[in-house]
Amino acid sequence: MTHADDTIRVLIPLKVRKKNGRPKILPPADYLPSEDQTQDPHILRAIGRAWGWRRRMDAGEFSTIQELAEAVGLAERHVSRQLRLAYLAPEVLKRLTCGREASSVSLYDLCFLAGEAWGEQFERVFD
Repeated sequence: MTHADDTIRVLIPLKVRKKNGRPKILPPADYLPSEDQTQDPHILRAIGRAWGWRRRMDAGEFSTIQELAEAVGLAERHVSRQLRLAYLAPEVLKRLTCGREASSVSLYDLCFLAGEAWGEQFERVFD
């Protein structure tokens, strides 16, 4: 049997709020994230989705981006922009996905870097 003297109580100053109908744990207001953060999960998800779409198009499942967009239920413009992530430089993809290094650009800007030379992509993403 446990006595009151044997119990250790730990207080963790977190808040639970609902976001999009789901509970989300929020850190304390004075919390500063560490410098060694991993990559944004939205970027990782977008890269994975872009590669999946690229494979499906290369396999001949879809002949146009419009067909792909209709099949996945997204706007053609969005699919076109996100599909560019599958054409990023190999070194950039490796460091973003395997190295989990945080990029200095947003996901939106990363989509437009695919059209640049691979050396320029690397410099702009990891400055």
